[in-house]
Amino acid sequence: MDEFNIVASGLGFPEGPIALPDGSLLLVEIRSQCLTRIDAAGRRYQLTALGGGPNGAAVGPDGAIYICNNGGFEFGDVELHGINVPVGPASDYAGGSIQRVDLETGEVRTLYREADGVQLRGPNDLVFDRHGGFWFTDHGKSFHRQRDRVGIFYATADGSEIREVIFPLENPNGIGLSPDGRTLYVAETYTCQLWAFEIAGPGEIVPHANLFGHGGRFLYRPAGFRFFDSLAVEECGNICVATIGEPGISVISPTGDVVEFVPTPDVFTTNICFGGRDMQTAYITLSGIGRVVSMRWPRPGLRLNHAGA
Repeated sequence: MDEFNIVASGLGFPEGPIALPDGSLLLVEIRSQCLTRIDAAGRRYQLTALGGGPNGAAVGPDGAIYICNNGGFEFGDVELHGINVPVGPASDYAGGSIQRVDLETGEVRTLYREADGVQLRGPNDLVFDRHGGFWFTDHGKSFHRQRDRVGIFYATADGSEIREVIFPLENPNGIGLSPDGRTLYVAETYTCQLWAFEIAGPGEIVPHANLFGHGGRFLYRPAGFRFFDSLAVEECGNICVATIGEPGISVISPTGDVVEFVPTPDVFTTNICFGGRDMQTAYITLSGIGRVVSMRWPRPGLRLNHAGA
């Protein structure tokens, strides 16, 4: 791990990293069911308990933190590799939700549990657009002999409106917007496919004809034993997808070409975000071994909407 700096270790399956302007890092811990802050000196603070399975996180237009909560997992520890592995829904699983956390008061409010009668099964990751609304993936839940059929939702930050926009997808996970805000990128986990959706307006897409009926344009799928997780976008438009199995960060151009693959030392490499003054510090969650690491990235990451300067 010579090229990586260890930011924090001993975490309970970290996910959803957010690099803040003051040099600190926010993240969720799925197994520990909490929102955590790591300051610039590496000190760790649990900000609030969230319950269930906090999975993705983003700064909203009001400065609050918005959480995709998947409802919780049971975990199994693999002694051979020393990793934490989600092995199915939690025993008390009752559906997923979208939560809002006020960083000043610590108040946690549940905004959404369903959309027009469609229960949220396992919200995974989210991204805010410039209008103040957010797109999020519902990864669903996998049971012993069945798996949820799920899609992509759009919601407002004030809790007043939510709708399912894209359906069906196979376990959608990572989600991000192009620098011009006109394209939505979505990574499916088990198919390991990256899709692009043309955006017509807030919560609207221009459907592209395909065999699956969800309106996406196929962009990329790798060979080998790989699964896609969460993603981030570079300032130049490349899509950086955290990759499980043969672990690393798959960097894909907007035209679907491979730019590079950056190997990482954990089979459960789940997420990446960018920070630093020049946006060239990459923070990567190594969830299986409970670490967050940082490294110098060769290109600047895209500064997210509402994330501060």
